[in-house]
Amino acid sequence: MSSLKQKIEETLSVIRNHTEENYPIGIILGTGLGGLVKEINVNHQIEYGDLPHFPLSTVESHHGKLIFGTSSGKNIVAMQGRFHFYEGYAMQQITYPVRVMKYLGVKTLLVSNACGGMNPQYRKGDIMLMVDHINLLGDNPLIGKNEDELGPRFPDMSEPYSLELIGIAEKVAEENKIKVQKGVYVAVPGPNLETKAEYKFLREIGADVVGMSTIPENIVANHMGMKVLGISIVTDECFPETLKPVNVEEIIATAVTAEPKMTLIMKEVIKRL
Repeated sequence: MSSLKQKIEETLSVIRNHTEENYPIGIILGTGLGGLVKEINVNHQIEYGDLPHFPLSTVESHHGKLIFGTSSGKNIVAMQGRFHFYEGYAMQQITYPVRVMKYLGVKTLLVSNACGGMNPQYRKGDIMLMVDHINLLGDNPLIGKNEDELGPRFPDMSEPYSLELIGIAEKVAEENKIKVQKGVYVAVPGPNLETKAEYKFLREIGADVVGMSTIPENIVANHMGMKVLGISIVTDECFPETLKPVNVEEIIATAVTAEPKMTLIMKEVIKRL
């Protein structure tokens, strides 16, 4: 057994002391977006610190719990708090929980994040469905020896975010009169926000929003054959000509204000899976 598979088995053995259920749906909750947990009928919670080989979340607003429960009668495992490259973790550590989720039965992964809007059509508080991404993190979680039992050496990324799930989310948004954008997310290392010149560059290479997460988890989810739905909340407007200073408190406040719309979309998508 490979060392990675051995680690996964050790994590699973602790989880299986709490639950023997299968969990077809996984959720990763981003900055200021932990409220979706209130919509889950929680059966078990495990602190990251109690799980072998799990990193610990060091970012404010990221709680650090693995939550097991149901929504619309479907079993769900949710990460309340994610890990970031800027925290000093290796890509393999950041994405390790996604590997574990696959072995818990996850076939569909819903991922949320807060981001800066660079598309001039976007406004603070908008919801964006991720249709594609650009990885500028300078690293990739699949670098190194490939574990063939986990996924192929060269996974296809022609549809990193499921068109089927995007379609369901769009229908839910339309029925509930929620305006949604669709666009391209670019990930940068952070933790500083970008300069005016960087926002201009990122916009010119085809990105609509910028953030510091999500892409590593998406790559590993695709490597392991999961379908992914990514939803971003635009927490600040990053237009070079009118750029103003912004702080984390404002970003989190905007995320919290917009969160009910995102929560409704995710809840309804889950119902229709």
